[in-house]
Amino acid sequence: MALLVLASTVSWTVDKHICMGRVMDISLFAHADDCGMDMDMETSCCDEESFTVQGQDDLKIALEKFDLGQQVFLVSFVQTYFQLFDLDSDGPSTFNAYNPPPLIRDVQVLDQIFLI
Repeated sequence: MALLVLASTVSWTVDKHICMGRVMDISLFAHADDCGMDMDMETSCCDEESFTVQGQDDLKIALEKFDLGQQVFLVSFVQTYFQLFDLDSDGPSTFNAYNPPPLIRDVQVLDQIFLI
């Protein structure tokens, strides 16, 4: 999550040096190195391209920006998510008042049937 926030807030600049239609160097934060062909800009076969991706500056999310439908969804989602972990349910147990029948004779021993 921290890497996602970092990547979305940092501005990225990419420089490319193109010589005779081929990309010779790409650089993310610094100026791209040239190919070593020092010529006049009018007769040069090289070209420099650069583009910048602006990062966002405002990271604080205000609840006033959400419309009513989004607020209802957020509240219902949080409430149902926390109800998944409700462990102290006081539901009635149907086996509390049940007494098993008395064991008069041991059927497994009488019939010689054993689980192996």
